[in-house]
Amino acid sequence: GFGLAGHALEMARGSGCTIRIELASVPLLPDARRLVGEGHVTGASARNWASYGDKVSLGPAREDDQALLTDPQTSGGLLIACAPEAVGAVLDCFRRHGHAEAAMVGTVVEGPGILDVL
Repeated sequence: GFGLAGHALEMARGSGCTIRIELASVPLLPDARRLVGEGHVTGASARNWASYGDKVSLGPAREDDQALLTDPQTSGGLLIACAPEAVGAVLDCFRRHGHAEAAMVGTVVEGPGILDVL
């Protein structure tokens, strides 16, 4: 588990593009932010950040956001990319199959293969 940030960065590096994640669009489990704020963070979050954090721009994100994005228990492995015109159909497909929480969390843009969190 590399967390959402690690999986997005892997996609960015592999495609030679920059991935921009809109932090406010990332679905979180109820109470996740509160629990991280209380210090309930996995050790792997810090190790993940240490291994790839230099390729991630967090913008205005806080330390809690960093922990949420790098937590190996996140669904980064379920991150997919599609053409902008297919977003509606892809989300509809997920929702039809019981995944109401599926969301568009970012975009792929031209760039040096990094991750920008906005």
